Amino acid sequence: MTWRKFSGEIIQSPIMEEVERAIEREHLLGNKLKVCIGTDSQVKGAVTDFATVIVFIREARGAFMFIHQERTSQKMTIKERMLCEVQKSIDIAYKLCDLLDLYEVDLEVHADINTNPMFKSNQALHEAMGYILGMGFVFKAKPEAFASSYCANKMVQ
Repeated sequence: MTWRKFSGEIIQSPIMEEVERAIEREHLLGNKLKVCIGTDSQVKGAVTDFATVIVFIREARGAFMFIHQERTSQKMTIKERMLCEVQKSIDIAYKLCDLLDLYEVDLEVHADINTNPMFKSNQALHEAMGYILGMGFVFKAKPEAFASSYCANKMVQ
């Protein structure tokens, strides 16, 4: 699984090592961190592009992120695609949660799912929320889910 920085630089080491180095570096600089993980997707003809982001928020000092992009030609309903986004976010959150706990870094999982029933993505809201909360993670949906709705969204377009 290839990850990169926002600058486009490919991360050569395993993502766990890179995340730990980033946390250690930020702690040495005196920055308190929070990590938000989110995934967004976009359908383009027969192809669906996904972008998953790990956003590191420095308290009162900006943020930075790591990005993973992938593509599939698997056909999905809107609900399946929303839950696939959530699965991708949970997968990385689960890999990182022990490390983040060790460094006392708060974690949120963001779902690009609208809380307004007028939007198609809303049909996956209850399953996504149950899945994320059931895994023990803090859940955020639109409009508070900036990691998926804004950060990942910019990477998938």
